[in-house]
Amino acid sequence: MSGKRTEQEWRAVLTPMQFHVLRERGTERAFTGPYWNNHESGTYRCAACDTPLFPSSTKYDSGCGWPSFTEALRTDAVTQRTDTSFGMVRTEVICRNCESHLGHVFDDGPPPHGLRYCINGAALKFVPDQDAGTS
Repeated sequence: MSGKRTEQEWRAVLTPMQFHVLRERGTERAFTGPYWNNHESGTYRCAACDTPLFPSSTKYDSGCGWPSFTEALRTDAVTQRTDTSFGMVRTEVICRNCESHLGHVFDDGPPPHGLRYCINGAALKFVPDQDAGTS
């Protein structure tokens, strides 16, 4: 599934909140998304195209109310661009596969990378590890 869908096609496959975040570069309110407080082991994937984006091993509680990660699963999973909306200069994080807006990355994260990928829960789909919960 690529970013080459029409607006109508995206609306047909995404919820209204997902469409707002992923395709209109919106955001969800802090502490309201589905994954800000998720502590399960697994992989966070793009809600639009299912591309693996962030491993749960890089997720941490930044206190900001959105899922926060120290790094992407692969360096080529996401891309970045300058976002000057709302009178601020930020770095937007985008799914490289479908070009959907995911959130922003900041340089106030923990060592060793110092990055905080602040990602909208509506932009993500969580897939638990296959062996999670089994013993």
